[in-house]
Amino acid sequence: MADHLLEVQNLSVEFHTAQGTVKAVQDVSWHLDRGETLAILGESGSGKSVSASAVMNLIDMPPGRISQGRILLDGRDLLKMTDEERRRINGKRIAMVFQDPLAHLNPVYTVGWQIAEIMCVHGTAREKARAHALALLERVGMPEPEAALDKYPHQFSGGQRQRLMIAMAVAMKPDILIADEPTTALDVTVQAEVLSLMQELQRETGMGILLITHDLGVVAEIADRVVVMNGGRIVETGDAAEVYRNPQHPYTKKLIGAAPGKGQMPEEMDRDGEPLLSVQMLRKNYGAFQALKGVSFNIMQGETVAVVGESGSGKSTLARAILRLEEPDGGKALYRGRDLVSMDLKELFSLRRDIQMVFQDPTQSLNPRMTVFQLISEAWVIHPQILPKPHWRARVAELLTKVGLHPEMAQRYPHQFSGGQRQRIAIARALAMEPSLIICDEAVSALDVSIQAQVIELLDGLRREFGLSYLFIAHDLPVVRDFADRVIVMKAGQIVEEGAVRQVFEAPREDYTRALLAASLDPDPEVQAARREARRKMETAAA
Repeated sequence: MADHLLEVQNLSVEFHTAQGTVKAVQDVSWHLDRGETLAILGESGSGKSVSASAVMNLIDMPPGRISQGRILLDGRDLLKMTDEERRRINGKRIAMVFQDPLAHLNPVYTVGWQIAEIMCVHGTAREKARAHALALLERVGMPEPEAALDKYPHQFSGGQRQRLMIAMAVAMKPDILIADEPTTALDVTVQAEVLSLMQELQRETGMGILLITHDLGVVAEIADRVVVMNGGRIVETGDAAEVYRNPQHPYTKKLIGAAPGKGQMPEEMDRDGEPLLSVQMLRKNYGAFQALKGVSFNIMQGETVAVVGESGSGKSTLARAILRLEEPDGGKALYRGRDLVSMDLKELFSLRRDIQMVFQDPTQSLNPRMTVFQLISEAWVIHPQILPKPHWRARVAELLTKVGLHPEMAQRYPHQFSGGQRQRIAIARALAMEPSLIICDEAVSALDVSIQAQVIELLDGLRREFGLSYLFIAHDLPVVRDFADRVIVMKAGQIVEEGAVRQVFEAPREDYTRALLAASLDPDPEVQAARREARRKMETAAA
């Protein structure tokens, strides 16, 4: 009988590239027991996802190669099994929930067909599999599950798609569930629901959960033990609460120190005088659906105003309507007294350089065919009055240095950078226009905790240096607490609460705001345990 359900022993994985051999995982060992949650914590490039992919046999070989090690499932080495044996295990005994469900759900098949297919591959009759798929959708809390069976992935929200992935993963009641960043881009309330669902399913089936994450709050919420990886190696391992309270390795200390939500909250700034941007009764409809229902607020010069709320609350629609990337159906957006909503396109074009936007996903917002130099200098091609061409190269180098990148990176392409580096390039491109207002739409939500801290520090430094203002759309409340001067809470296209950061976080007036704050995860396992107990008592009292 094996000592552990799953055991990785001395695993090393390397990739052969044009630039040489990259050692992604080096001599890594860990184990997972039945009913246990093990978190592998680390930043992008630490090797955490590669080690999980090795378990699932998802590494492309070549260019990848497992150079040494064993992966034991109930004592049997997965690396010595045939492809046919691995196919019988994957999905049935070991299942995986990926970070981006839209990229892993087939867009041309209904979700009911895809969930049933998992069972059919392992011998279940199609009709029985469809009936079980319906039961799974009910179990994961999908609204109108019978209708959902015949819908396609693009017809669901991000949180719902993640629930679909979980339904697919647990269809065969696996012994092990590998969850690779399952809640990274989800709102705090949806994140809490997804994590709670995974824990419920674990209690029902006794499965072991291998959680790949960079989020200390998620570790505090559900992990029993934690493995910390850096540069392809394990630098620390132990009980989740003990590692947080008493980290031994400098890298672990750095990760914990970078966790947001622990710093001093900013004091309320003086809001006298004319606002830089005054949004008045802004409305946007999509057919009969009212995405914005008369939204009004002001942003002062040098002020950071954060907008928080769940998916569908209207946050991103608000940003796009202000910039007229979506045409509003009513209201005003006065920038220095000039209405962005009513002005003609020529006038709007000249003002666009003053208001820039940093999008959530730099992979989609940066043209993959352009070098970094071309991406940044494109601003001066469109608005040549900003900077004469002879000065472009020096200014690009200056901007890259400003955002913490090396000037020689200017000749690379976006795919040659990490996610955090691509976001820095997007910020450099926005700064090239010398704007007064930058709209950040979930600009740091998918970044590692230390990279996130660096980007926030960068944005704050630029605000102080250039007097920039920010409209900062986010679902990560600890980041908002540390960075913003003022908070707007949105729900169903309306502002339900607005105030200084300290007032909203320490004395929220609305139940919805209190629910958002309660769902936010704290990196301290003891604090998170106390919150779970308080939630349990509230739910018991309500029942």
